[in-house]
Amino acid sequence: MDVFFVISGFLITSLIIGDLEQRRFSLLGFWERRARRILPALITVAGFTLVVGWFLLLPSDFARLGQSLLAQSVFGSNVFFWRQSGYFGPLADELPLLHTWSLAVEEQFYLLFPLSMVVISRFAFRFRSQLVLALGVASLAISIWAVQQTPGAAFYLLPSRAWELAVGAWLALQKDNLRASDTIRQVVSFLGVGLIAFSVVAFDPATPFPGIAAIWPVLGTGAVIWANGTKLTFVGRLLATRPLVFVGLISYSLYLWHWPLFVFARYVNSTAFLSFGWNLGVVSLSFTLAYLS
Repeated sequence: MDVFFVISGFLITSLIIGDLEQRRFSLLGFWERRARRILPALITVAGFTLVVGWFLLLPSDFARLGQSLLAQSVFGSNVFFWRQSGYFGPLADELPLLHTWSLAVEEQFYLLFPLSMVVISRFAFRFRSQLVLALGVASLAISIWAVQQTPGAAFYLLPSRAWELAVGAWLALQKDNLRASDTIRQVVSFLGVGLIAFSVVAFDPATPFPGIAAIWPVLGTGAVIWANGTKLTFVGRLLATRPLVFVGLISYSLYLWHWPLFVFARYVNSTAFLSFGWNLGVVSLSFTLAYLS
């Protein structure tokens, strides 16, 4: 999700500043495009989850599913899950819509950030990058503090996640000013992938997160984006191969489908750890449903 937040911040800011520069930006138009992007697949998965949950879940678990869906309908599932349990807490394997916390963070970002960019562009255009950078630094400080004092809030809530989105936003605002030689871009691109890979291998559920630990995947993602901004590096060409582009095209739907399928599979098997056959089957079904939706 840290990788995704950086990419999202970069993409959304690029779209906003492009429309602002052409004097065609509309808040309602922006929100309408985001709704068309997010809601159809989300509603489909939510409906599927409710139907399957009716037959599989115990009444208390089904009631919790309904509560989480209501929270998501008002962009607040991250707050709901923060108040219910930790992401890696004992109930995590029984919450089919737990992963929608990240969508709530995104939706809150979509509501607040475009408004901020419109105001900043009108009254402080020359300082857009500095203000976004200051917002990111403040959010990172909150994240580092909160991960020690209130780790659940640090994980789920926008104030401690906003800096990850701000890194992408800052790169979008600075993309015409950050230039380097091909050699430097190649090196930075490899370093970026290395930082992401290090995070995948080195972190586990016991790692305090996000806080300082999240700096490495966030910087890695930002490095890859920057290094490939003007011309694709070797890493960029690898990411542009057809199989990886295909995964990227279905990634949102894949993200939506995978978690409830794994929750239901573990629920049926009454275990937190599935066999290789079950895992392979759930992954295959996730890809199939993601492609279809």
